[in-house]
Amino acid sequence: MYSRRPSFEPIDFLGDPPPRDLLFLMAVLFVTFSLNFFEGTRAIPALLSLTPAVWQQGFLWQLVTYLFAPQPGSPFWFLLTLLIVFLFGKQVRARVGRRGFWLLLLQSAVTASVVAVGAQLLLSLAGLASPYPFVLMQGDRMVIAILIAAFATLFRGAVIHLFFVLPVRARDFLWLEVLFAFMGFLLSGDFVGFLGITAAVAMTYGSLTGGARRMLREWRLRIERLLIEIRLRRMRKRRGIRLVKPDDGGDARRGDGDPWIH
Repeated sequence: MYSRRPSFEPIDFLGDPPPRDLLFLMAVLFVTFSLNFFEGTRAIPALLSLTPAVWQQGFLWQLVTYLFAPQPGSPFWFLLTLLIVFLFGKQVRARVGRRGFWLLLLQSAVTASVVAVGAQLLLSLAGLASPYPFVLMQGDRMVIAILIAAFATLFRGAVIHLFFVLPVRARDFLWLEVLFAFMGFLLSGDFVGFLGITAAVAMTYGSLTGGARRMLREWRLRIERLLIEIRLRRMRKRRGIRLVKPDDGGDARRGDGDPWIH
């Protein structure tokens, strides 16, 4: 789908003006974040956020809309996250195009939410569920995780100064994201949020390298083969058809080295 060639050219984070759809994404994040601070509007980001209401009340839209619902926090830290969205999002958007950009965000976000919700349901059945799930993956946190993973995949050879000091190859941000998410899990106890971010990073990498497509194709072929085998079993039972396997010493020239129907 996209080139896997490493990029060693210098990355111009400012350069040309950002595309309008990236500005639209940043504007939506800013608006929904601001709504958290007003009594009459904080219910809106609450409805958009990923919560147990997905399976308890059927709020299935939250599997997607949580991507645009930042949680309340420090406004200064949030402005810094918007800067990160701008810097990395601009490079990713320029490489994959408008359709690829939004498809990447949505498919990685939905994969993450489905994994996290499924894990929360299983943990609930076992009595081990966290009382505050999904906090690590709400809104801008998931957007940043996807965009940084995409940048690390598309510009593997680029060097970024972590904390403006430590030089790190872009490709190393893939495992660094997982490490930071694990640290977040240790602090918050949000194990399903950690799984969600890990799934988003893996899906982003797989989508940009073709691994996800191959995996989905293999699973589709396996399911089709299973369905065909089930249909053949039913036909044999219904019609009394029996599959006879030959002995090891069959003569392939006469054709008795192959299975035949009796």
